[in-house]
Amino acid sequence: MARRSGDCMRCLVIFAVVSALVVCGPALYWRFNKGFVGSTRTSSVCPPCVCDCPPPVSLLEIAPGLANLTVTDCGGDDPELKQEMEKQFVDLLTEELKLQEAVADEHSRHMNVTLAEAKRVASQYQKEAEKCNAATEICESARERAEALLIKERKITALWEKRARLSGWEGE
Repeated sequence: MARRSGDCMRCLVIFAVVSALVVCGPALYWRFNKGFVGSTRTSSVCPPCVCDCPPPVSLLEIAPGLANLTVTDCGGDDPELKQEMEKQFVDLLTEELKLQEAVADEHSRHMNVTLAEAKRVASQYQKEAEKCNAATEICESARERAEALLIKERKITALWEKRARLSGWEGE
């Protein structure tokens, strides 16, 4: 038994080492192949890049209108937007409250439907559990009756065997 556990341990150690090498091997290979940070060894194949790029273009040159963020006539031509902007503050708040109430009502309705479904499923599971408990009780009472009958049968068998031995029977 000790030899088998030693063999298993040896196999596990070998498996762990091989797994570690498979996982870490490629990273270590490239680290040693390229050299460490700050080392004098350079194995770079590419020469340094020489770029002759134009300077980056500023936002003002691309879209001069974006620099002026104070737009006074925003949506002045849109009649729907103009009508919306002319509404009173109280009207806007009233509309917002109505929207929130509609969302709350929908949420409440969804919650009630979900709760009713959960109650229905719980009731179904309760009925199944009651059936299972009843079946378990029936099986337990049948087992107890069978056990009592077995004890009674063993007593009768022992009595008949005792009478048979007194009559000269030697047994098997």
